[in-house]
Amino acid sequence: MASVDVLTTGTGPGLVVIPGTTRRARHYQSLADALADRYTVHVIERRGRGKSPAQGDGYGLDAEITDVLEVLEETKSRQVFGHSYGGLVALHAALRTALDRVIVYEPATSINGSLPGGWLPRYEKLLADGHDARAMVHFLHALDMMPSGPAMVGVVWAMQHLTSEGRATRELLPTVPPEFHVAVELDSDGGRYSAVTAPALLLGGGRSPAYLLEVLHVLSQTIPRAQMIVTPEFDHNAPDLSAPKAVAELIRA
Repeated sequence: MASVDVLTTGTGPGLVVIPGTTRRARHYQSLADALADRYTVHVIERRGRGKSPAQGDGYGLDAEITDVLEVLEETKSRQVFGHSYGGLVALHAALRTALDRVIVYEPATSINGSLPGGWLPRYEKLLADGHDARAMVHFLHALDMMPSGPAMVGVVWAMQHLTSEGRATRELLPTVPPEFHVAVELDSDGGRYSAVTAPALLLGGGRSPAYLLEVLHVLSQTIPRAQMIVTPEFDHNAPDLSAPKAVAELIRA
């Protein structure tokens, strides 16, 4: 049995989905449902979430890759889809095992210092001091995904305390630093990804931060069998929130 919990739906060839930072398996239910007539979709509940193991003191990318490889083996799947940090995991899983296809949506892959990391110390201090809303705004603002300021902190605080979705996201905030430390420490010139032998579909959105799209361009020129599609109206959360059915159509094509 795989170490992590897995949400499964659909019939057909297996497709393993790897969620991004602060995301749970259930956030990809709409994506899975839209693919269910073509694939058996296995969405991993990554470490630090639900019934899956905690990240633990020795957390690193190897733990995530091992979980993916276990799910691939157990489900006999030959394709993976990874979103954001899950995209980084997917690319490294593709370096470790033969796949029929690897699909990533704006992977948290740092190339030549592209992924911001200077925000982490303040984020960790805010979190340790119990300022969860300020920590989350600082995190998302540093990644160019949210405006900053007291009004935004107030909105996030209300969400974190008054909505079930906000409370669930708040619970995952401690998982952010270990994952981003991994991503930043893996910074490279991108050359390692030339060893990805599987066909790669690289997806992104025109409303996403520029540094994420720049990485997609580098990967498209580095991975031997890569196709890149940037959809102008998509943002970074297209797979899980804003356009899961449309992302599913790109995967199905």
